[in-house]
Amino acid sequence: MSTPVLEHPATHTTGGRRVIALIPARNEADRIAAAIRGLDAQTRVPDEIIVIANNCTDDYATCIAARDAGAAVLNLRGIPGKKAGALNRALDEILPDLDDHDLILIQDADTVLTPGFVEHAAAGMRRKVGAVGGVFYGEPGGGFLGQLQRMEYQRYAWEIGRRGDRATVLTGTASLFRVRVLRQVKAARADGLIPDGGTSSYYSLTGLTEDDEITKAVKTLGYRTVSPRECHVTTEVMTTLPALWSQRLRWQRGALENLRAYGVTRTTAPYFGQQIMMGAGALAFGLYLVFVGLELAYAGHLGVSPFWTAVGGIFVIEKVTSVWRSGWPGRLIAAALIPELLFDMFQHAVFFRALADLVLRREECWVAT
Repeated sequence: MSTPVLEHPATHTTGGRRVIALIPARNEADRIAAAIRGLDAQTRVPDEIIVIANNCTDDYATCIAARDAGAAVLNLRGIPGKKAGALNRALDEILPDLDDHDLILIQDADTVLTPGFVEHAAAGMRRKVGAVGGVFYGEPGGGFLGQLQRMEYQRYAWEIGRRGDRATVLTGTASLFRVRVLRQVKAARADGLIPDGGTSSYYSLTGLTEDDEITKAVKTLGYRTVSPRECHVTTEVMTTLPALWSQRLRWQRGALENLRAYGVTRTTAPYFGQQIMMGAGALAFGLYLVFVGLELAYAGHLGVSPFWTAVGGIFVIEKVTSVWRSGWPGRLIAAALIPELLFDMFQHAVFFRALADLVLRREECWVAT
């Protein structure tokens, strides 16, 4: 059974709509204080910061660190569904006391928000916008592998800007929701308008990527989702290939499972298109490598085509331009091309492994969080 303890030494009131920040955490004693300090440093400080300590095994170290940093603590035990289950329980306790126009900020414990995040996210709640997601960047460190991830995140931010700040996914690192929209999501699950996720609550318990699934839920209800460029967040990067493989396999498998649950709809059609293009691109790249290998084996050298050389040059320019803001290390690596092609091959392997696991219905074996 869970034993919630909610006590807050102080709240921060700035007027207007209330903003309640929720930080789900499991054994995050070493990082939780930084996340809370990031919220306290906001130009629009949340009215309350609540850490949801779920099934922690660190002898209450996470709870103690959160209280010492000035947050309230909701200490849960025996709650199934990992992060999604913990959020559902917390939202059930908190939402009854809030108005429809109030806002819920949900962020990861390993994420630090830039000072203007809450202010700009709240300002982004324009007409028909149901939620605002962050634009995430990788933290320093992690060696060459960490640099590749930072370049990947920088490129994703660049693409969001090109799309007019439209959010493909309400990132779990940090996203702001209207209370009214969260209530409508729960009601829609109960009414069968969207997949119930095994719970008929706010977040699905059956998906591996709760942020991707709730994005589809919000969009299915007719709301827009945006990621303003001012809403920066800094999140961790994986420092080893096995850790990165596990993370990306969970992301990819979760995305595919969510599409299977929703089926082809007006909302999900673009997502199906993205997955099809990803698979086609991976196959095309594989065929290209086979062609290069055969040409080297039979001709002993690669032929030079002015047309394909020009196409390759444009490809390199796009690669460099899209990571320009990451600095000279990223620009040089992008220009070298080979490191990112190897990284792409890694991503392709993840895609096909996730697809095979989905088709064969292999069980997921990720560590609980």
